[in-house]
Amino acid sequence: MHSNFYTEQCLKASVNTCGDCIKSGPGCAWCKDLNFTKTGEQEAARCDTPAVLKEKGCPPTDIINPKNDFIKISNKPLKAGENPVQIQPQEIQLDLRPGMPYTFQLHFKRAQGYPVDLYYLMDLSYSMKDDLENVKNLGNDLLKELNKITGSARIGFGSFVDKTLLPYTDTNEAKLKRPCSDKNEPCQPAFGFQHVLPLTKDGDKFKSMVAEQHISGNLDPPEGSLDAIMQAAVCVNEIGWGNSTRLLVLATDDGFHMAGDGKLAAILEPNRETCQLVDRKYSKSTLWDYPSVGQVARKLEEQNIQPIFAVTKKMETVYTELSKLIPKSAVGVLSEDSGNVVNLIVDAYNSLSSEVIMAHEALPEFISVKYTSDCKDGEKPSDRGKCDNVNIGTEVIFDVTVTVDRCINSQSFLIGPLGFNEKLKVNVRTRCDCECDDINQPHPHCKEKGKVVCGSCRCDPGFLGQHCECQVGQKDVASLKAQCQKDNGTECEGKGDCVCGRCQCHLTEGGNNFYGEFCECDDEHCEKYANKQCAGHGKCKCGRCECNEGYEGAACQCAKSDEDCKIDGIVCHERGKCVCNQCVCQGGYKGPSCKVCPTCQRPCQESGSCVECLAFGTGPFEKNCLENCKHLQHVMVEKLIKHDCRVKDKEGCWMLFTMTEQLGFDKYIVNVLKDRECPEGPNIAAIVGGSIAAVALIGLLILLIIKGVLYASDLREWKRFEKDRKHEKTSGTNPLFQNATTTVQNPTFSGDS
Repeated sequence: MHSNFYTEQCLKASVNTCGDCIKSGPGCAWCKDLNFTKTGEQEAARCDTPAVLKEKGCPPTDIINPKNDFIKISNKPLKAGENPVQIQPQEIQLDLRPGMPYTFQLHFKRAQGYPVDLYYLMDLSYSMKDDLENVKNLGNDLLKELNKITGSARIGFGSFVDKTLLPYTDTNEAKLKRPCSDKNEPCQPAFGFQHVLPLTKDGDKFKSMVAEQHISGNLDPPEGSLDAIMQAAVCVNEIGWGNSTRLLVLATDDGFHMAGDGKLAAILEPNRETCQLVDRKYSKSTLWDYPSVGQVARKLEEQNIQPIFAVTKKMETVYTELSKLIPKSAVGVLSEDSGNVVNLIVDAYNSLSSEVIMAHEALPEFISVKYTSDCKDGEKPSDRGKCDNVNIGTEVIFDVTVTVDRCINSQSFLIGPLGFNEKLKVNVRTRCDCECDDINQPHPHCKEKGKVVCGSCRCDPGFLGQHCECQVGQKDVASLKAQCQKDNGTECEGKGDCVCGRCQCHLTEGGNNFYGEFCECDDEHCEKYANKQCAGHGKCKCGRCECNEGYEGAACQCAKSDEDCKIDGIVCHERGKCVCNQCVCQGGYKGPSCKVCPTCQRPCQESGSCVECLAFGTGPFEKNCLENCKHLQHVMVEKLIKHDCRVKDKEGCWMLFTMTEQLGFDKYIVNVLKDRECPEGPNIAAIVGGSIAAVALIGLLILLIIKGVLYASDLREWKRFEKDRKHEKTSGTNPLFQNATTTVQNPTFSGDS
C-alpha cells in the first residue's frame, strides 16, 4: 500500500487558511509558526511545498502536511454453504488527500468448485429445425460436463424468434398461429421471447421441457436476439440467476435487429431495460424498440453475465464484431445440426474463466481509478485491469490507484472481476481539514481582536488584516473599493465582497470558493467532454483544464498521440500541429496530413532572383545568395519536359524551371534548365541590306505603277486613233487634219496671174 509518486509542487490559488492550502493541491503544506510571515505579507506565504517552507525557516514540527491513509476492514467469515472467496480484501477505507493518488493491491484467486449457471437461449425460427432436435437431448450431457469442471452447475432454457409485426412476421391471422411453411410439421405460433425453464440441476426436467418446444417462423432473416438477451439479463428472479458464474448461450443461425429497426413497424418507444415477462412471455415485444448493443452490453456487465454466441459459420464474423463490444464474451461455431454444442460451451467457458478483467462500477464524481498488474501488457495504467490464461488456484495481483480530485463527502464504490459476483467495497473520505490544537480565545498576536488558527489570525467580525488590524469604516471607502477592481472593472468581478481593500470571495455553486486577487477564478467551469469536466483526465484551474500526463485538448479529451498525424514518420508534413491525434493545418494547407494547399500558387516570380543567383551567379542576390535563398535547393538540368515557371533575369533572358514543394513552408527543389532563352543582338548587314532592298523595291514599284498608268493612257489614245481612221475611210477626211483657225491674205499675190 503506497502513495504514487507525483511532482511535488504547490499551485496556490486563493489561500487564506490552512484548509484553503491543503485543498490547493497534494504538494501544498502549511506552516503554523506564528512568526513565519512578515508584516504586510499575505497568509498565502504560509502555503508552499514542505521543502520550500523548510528553506524559509519553518520548523519541521510546525509544517502541516496530511497524507493518505488506508484501513483494511476485516473480511466477513465464510458461512456454511457459501461460495469460496476469490477476491481479497473485500472492504477497505481510504482517507485521501485531494489530488494525491493512492495505490493498494487487490488479490484474485480462481477457486475450485465455483458454481455455474447456464441459460440456453435458442433461436426457434424455421431454419433452426434440425438444431432443436439435438438440443432436446442436451441437458444431461451439458450438466455432466459442467459438473466435471465446477462440481455445481444449473441450466435453464428460453427461446426467441422476432416481433410479431410486419415486416418481421407475417401478420395474417392464420400465419400468426402457424408460421411454418410445412403444414405437416409441428409448429408453435409466432412469438418474440419466451422463458421456458428456470435454472435447475435437473437434466431430465430440461429434456422434458425442451421436448415440448416446436419450431416457429418469421419473414426477414435478422432475429430478435437482443430483445431476448435483454430480458434474460434483467429478469434475474424469473431466470433464477444465483451467486455464481453466469453464462448465457445464444444459439442462432442469423443476424440480429438493433435499436432503430423498430421504426419499420412504427415502434418509437425505446427499450426501457426492465423485466417485462407475463406468463413467461415478453409482453412489450410489439411496444418497445429493440435495445441497442450498448444497452445490452451494460446490462450484461451489471448482472455479471458472460454471453457465449453459438452461431453458424456464415454468422461468425458478425458475432465476432459484436463480441468486441461486449466485455467477457465468446464466439463459437455450431455444426450444421448443433451436434458440437456441448464441446463449444465447455471450450468457451474455459476461455472466459481464464480471462480476468478487473473493473469498477459507476464511480462517484471527482474519483478516478486506474489499474496495473504483473500480467502481460499490464504495466501501463488503464481503466480496466486484465490478465489472460489464469488457471484455477493461480493468484493474480492488481495494483489499484485511486485519486480524488477535490474535497467530497464520504462515498463508496465497488471493484471486482467481470463475470463474478464478488466485489471489493471501497469507502472513500477526503482529508481537507487541518488539526492544529489551537486555543479558542483572543490572542495578542491578533491584537486581541481574533483567535489564532493554525498560526494565522481568524479575526472577529468587523476586523480584517494579517493581525486583525484593519477595522472596517476607518479608511476611505472609495480607495478601498478601488483596490478591489481589476482594470477599473466590477468590484471583485461580481463574485466577492471588498473588505478593507481586499476581496473576500463568495462560494461557487458547487460549494467551493472563487479565488484570485479579484475573485476572477473558479475550478468548476471548464470545458466538458462526455459530460465530464476536463473529460475526467485533468483538473480545472481558474477556468482552464490542466491535463494529466498523456492527455491534451481544451477539455483534456484526447490521449496524446501523433501516430495518425504521421506519414513516413513526419508529423503533418511539418505544416501544422497534431492536436487530439489530428492535424491542425496552417498557411492555407488542407487535408488530413496538411499535404495540399488548394489556394496556393507556385512562387515563380518571387523565386526568380534566388534562381538567378543560385543557377547562374547573377542578379540582385549575387553577393549574399546562400543567406537569402536557404529555402531553395537547385538542380541544373539539360532538358525539361515541361516547366512551371518562366521568369526574366537581370540580362533579359528567360529562365525556365520547375518547383517541387518540400516538407514545411516555402521550401522547394528547383530544377533549372541549363540554357536560358536570351534575345540575339541586331544584324547590321541584314538591316542595311534589307533597307536598301526595301527602297529599291519601293522605287521599282513606283516605276511600275507610272509605267502602267502611261501604258494605259497610250492604249486609250491608240484605240481612239484607230476609231478615227475607220471614220476617215468612210468620210474621206483625214482625222488628223485640222482647218486653219486664221487666214492671212498675201498682198503681192494675185489670183489672175
